Amino acid sequence: METKILAQSENKLQISLEGIDYVMANTLRRLMIAEVPTMAIAEVEFHKNGSALYDEFLAHRIGLVPLKTDLKSYNLKDECKCKGEGCALCQVDFTLEAAGPCTVYSGDLKCKDPEVKPVYDNMVLVKLEKNQKLKLDAVAVLGKGKTHMKFSPGWFYYQHYPEIKIGAVKNPESVASVCPTKVFEVDSGKLKVKHLEKCVLCNACMDNDDNVEVRGKKDKFIFTMESFGQLEIKEIFLKALEIFDKKLNEFEKELKKSK
Repeated sequence: METKILAQSENKLQISLEGIDYVMANTLRRLMIAEVPTMAIAEVEFHKNGSALYDEFLAHRIGLVPLKTDLKSYNLKDECKCKGEGCALCQVDFTLEAAGPCTVYSGDLKCKDPEVKPVYDNMVLVKLEKNQKLKLDAVAVLGKGKTHMKFSPGWFYYQHYPEIKIGAVKNPESVASVCPTKVFEVDSGKLKVKHLEKCVLCNACMDNDDNVEVRGKKDKFIFTMESFGQLEIKEIFLKALEIFDKKLNEFEKELKKSK
């Protein structure tokens, strides 16, 4: 498998993957979404809630706050030595206390572990009016996206790498203008591909002129990975490959047992 970085920012990475098929591409996507664990608040105990929101509604909001995750310091509960009872190796405690009038933000959640904190401090949880108070304790654990989407580390998708063939186009300006991602340019009256990797295979150009042919390569893909901030993109990708390798080893063992 050959990889090439196409675009990169703090929480987003776009790469090309060559030498795999769509089954492998989709497997990587599903592993990153559903199997790479992150930390999220799973339990909330309210001591005071004078806000306009029910306990269940507010707890749901708190659970959706992305938390910075340290995969080296915490275990999944079902893989921990405590056997899921809860200990310092598989869970961490949060507290929140506020009195109105004020707006309560995600940054008001305080954790005993300074490495585990909300990714974004400015997510609104609830507004408190005068004399309204909020006090709660919460427990965050590692979990997987297949259990609940709040544990998913990001958004991941792929498409086939585009191939474009241009014949005797009758109206190049029309074809170039109809493309929503501005893939083409017109140079000396001829239609040319300027930004191949921006092509989303929508076929708008083909609908405009039969002399343009667009198709996706079967063994090359453009993969886009966008982190919610709990983990870095590189860590998510490498963890997905590690999980994939582990699952293949387990599958191999089961096959040997069945012989």
